[in-house]
Amino acid sequence: MIVVDTNVIAYFLIPGTLSDLAEAVWSKDASWAVPRLWRSEMRNMLALYHRRKILALAEIQDLMSNAEKLLAGREYDVGSAGVLDLAAHSGCTAYDCEFVYLADELSVPLITSDSKLLTSFSDTAISMESFISLLPGT
Repeated sequence: MIVVDTNVIAYFLIPGTLSDLAEAVWSKDASWAVPRLWRSEMRNMLALYHRRKILALAEIQDLMSNAEKLLAGREYDVGSAGVLDLAAHSGCTAYDCEFVYLADELSVPLITSDSKLLTSFSDTAISMESFISLLPGT
């Protein structure tokens, strides 16, 4: 099991330059866990794609539906005190700290492309590239 941030989910579902990396993460460990917040972040990201006329409304609705199916049963509540403590000590957003907190609670890595998380939480956060290279068969 791994925790993935919303960007990894988006890279996995929306074809782009980092899709291959996200697919390789999935191939190595398809047991993805997320805090419930991921839904709001994903909706916001998809709405931005729509506002910029990159994707049509029907496309973003389908993508969100696919994401919800992909992560069904893999969503977790996180503790506010712990998240706020992480945010206060790191300077990262509380949103981002929800993913860190969950990874710490589950004792699994957080897979992310967020450079601030990778720097601030180097014991928990790992890049997609590093995750792929650490596992057997790469």
